[in-house]
Amino acid sequence: MSHLFEPLILRGITLPHRIGIPPMCQYSARDGIANDWHFVHYGSRAVGGAALLIVEATGVAPEGRISFGDLGLWSDAQVEPLAHIACFAREHGCVPALQLAHAGRKGGVGLGWQKQCTLPLDEGGWTPVAPSPITFGDGYAVPTALAATGIRNVVDSFAAAAQRALAAGFQVIEVHAAHGYLLHQFLSPLSNQRTDEYGGSFENRSRLAREVVTAVRAVWPDELPLLVRLSATDWVEGGWNCDETVELCRILKTLGVDLVDVSTAGLVPWAQIPVGAGFQTEFAARIRREAGIPTAAVGLITSPQQADHIVRSGQADLVLLGREILRDPYWPLHAAQALGQATSWPRQYLRAAPAGSVER
Repeated sequence: MSHLFEPLILRGITLPHRIGIPPMCQYSARDGIANDWHFVHYGSRAVGGAALLIVEATGVAPEGRISFGDLGLWSDAQVEPLAHIACFAREHGCVPALQLAHAGRKGGVGLGWQKQCTLPLDEGGWTPVAPSPITFGDGYAVPTALAATGIRNVVDSFAAAAQRALAAGFQVIEVHAAHGYLLHQFLSPLSNQRTDEYGGSFENRSRLAREVVTAVRAVWPDELPLLVRLSATDWVEGGWNCDETVELCRILKTLGVDLVDVSTAGLVPWAQIPVGAGFQTEFAARIRREAGIPTAAVGLITSPQQADHIVRSGQADLVLLGREILRDPYWPLHAAQALGQATSWPRQYLRAAPAGSVER
């Protein structure tokens, strides 16, 4: 058996193999509510053989969305459409997960395929919030610095959204603390210049992330896994770095986090990122080794052989494929064939399954 197709146990959940789908915004919701686009998009990838399906960044508050087209879970009205997706995934052997997010200073912008800048209020934008009144870049509004009450509301919003995700039938939660969004903004000294208990030292800058994780774990069942997505580095001198990431992951493990989804960057637009095949896997490997916590690798992972090598060589426990899964919803089934591994095909598609590729 290829290492990529070995099961992975996270608390009471067993993934049948190590291929998952990372959260990728579709910018297609209205009032935060999932619709037919989301059902078909996620449903096709669940049928395509993924072991884990992480639904896109889902705002814990209206102002926590990246754009007006983002999904949300701040209202009970948003639960049922997401439950439809989660139920379908489970029926097809795919574990449904959902990423909870707050965009902070990067919120209130246009849809992903539009020019990225803060929209006026009458065009679907809003005044963003952040740890400090520092803009993300040209075209972005100066955010309002969160006061103590606002920070408490953020923590409570994550916990309330986790409870709604549970009601919707999701089996895994991922807290988004990467890519320059709110929790990452608190972590990095480039965006966090506070002088209170949420700024300055590593302990203070990581306080909000720790409080959110603690609050979510408190309402999330013990038998279900909790993931955190982190940017391991800002790729900028003086920013958040991998040493700090490792230290935070050691702490997150004690708080009940089961796996860290390791990405990089997103905090500032001028970062110089050495993009290349598997360019972020070294960070997943270091965190796994030094923090003693399972990791997921992401970033320009394209071939079955590359993905299998990442798991086989101990760089990560899980491989999440983004662009490749957008191009080919059935990538996991094709990867199994390429690696000579029999796997489960949807019964409706058995007539198209290559000989010898179906589990008996």
